[in-house]
Amino acid sequence: MRKLIKRILATGLPTLPLPALPARMADTDAVTAFRAQVGRAIAVRHVDAGSCNACELEIHAANNIYYNLARLGVHFVASPRHADVLLVTGPVSRHMVNALHDAYAAMPAPKLVLAFGDCAAGCGVHCANYATVGRVADVIPVDITLPGCPPTPLALVDALHRLASAKTAPD
Repeated sequence: MRKLIKRILATGLPTLPLPALPARMADTDAVTAFRAQVGRAIAVRHVDAGSCNACELEIHAANNIYYNLARLGVHFVASPRHADVLLVTGPVSRHMVNALHDAYAAMPAPKLVLAFGDCAAGCGVHCANYATVGRVADVIPVDITLPGCPPTPLALVDALHRLASAKTAPD
């Protein structure tokens, strides 16, 4: 046991460097960029419309201390009534059509929708299935589609940055 403790103390705590931010955000501090554009935190409501849960794992990874979406002012909410962004994963299964419509209808304006992953963007491997209706854009209007199976947490950060930019753009 002492040998192990000595080795741990001699080695120290090896850590990985922080991930590089997307090119769009590289010139400024991410926190400042988000807060300057939005003026407050971004509330995200996640709806799993029938995914395989690979996208959910990447969303959870974006919330861990390595990527730390909370430092950008992004937090997940339990009600679509409090959400700025609706984050939808998976192809829309038949039993989730009404729930997705209800979540979209409950959101305050402007209603921003992010289709996360290949399945949400274009059905992926689940296309032409008896259990699915189709992609998210076939059910509700989508602002940004994020391809990938699954997309990386940095891609999610970049997509949320683009949505924040779109939300605050002058009409």
